This record gives sequence, structure tokens and C-alpha cells, in this order.
Amino acid sequence: MPVYEYWCDSCCRIVSSYRPGFSAPPPPCPRCDNSELKRIFSTFSVQKTHRDVYEDILSDRQLTDGMMRNDPRALAEWNRRMNSGDKSPPEYEEITDRMGRGEWPVAQIEQKKKESFGQGATKSESR
Repeated sequence: MPVYEYWCDSCCRIVSSYRPGFSAPPPPCPRCDNSELKRIFSTFSVQKTHRDVYEDILSDRQLTDGMMRNDPRALAEWNRRMNSGDKSPPEYEEITDRMGRGEWPVAQIEQKKKESFGQGATKSESR
């Protein structure tokens, strides 16, 4: 069921309500019980699913060609699109920024893997 917004002239307040459809009568105001609410235009958003994002990526020939050539810029762009605005850790952002400039930060990635799996100490440090 969609959410509709209404304006109450009696208490000057916006009321949001789940309604079964567009033609459903407005609810009474929960604050003052006024039954003559006016429907107002409200904003909405549509979120893409991961499948939609993935299909967009696959339909981008330039991006998929770059990924097939192991272009770090293409992989950084793929990561950006799949991330969909979520905040990444700073070290991840640093790596993807470098890849976006065309670099392969292999040494940095290998070091992060070692740190993550507890293998950061060298033989001389473990003695």
C-alpha cells in the first residue's frame, strides 16, 4: 500500500497515511479528528535493486570492455556503481581512488590482506 500525505486545515499539520489506493477516502486527522483532509503532493524515491545496477553495468559496453582488459579504472567504476552511496572505510576509498587514476595498488592490497588475517608480523618481528 502506498503512503499518501494530507493537509489538515484545522491543526495546520501534515498527516501521512497508508491507503489501499488512490481513490480511498482520506483518514481523519489523528490530532484533531478533522475528517476533511486535503491530499497534497509528496516526494518519493525509487531504489534500484542490485540486479538493476548489475544489468546497467553489463549494458555499459565501455565499462565491460575495460573490465575484460583488467583496466583498474573500470574496476573502480564498477565498485562505485555497486556501492550505491554506502560509506566505505577510508583505506578502501584510497585504493579505489588510486584505481580510478589507473593504478594497480597491489602492494597496498596485499598488506591489507595480511593485516586482516593476522599475518602482518614479519619473521624478525615474531622472534
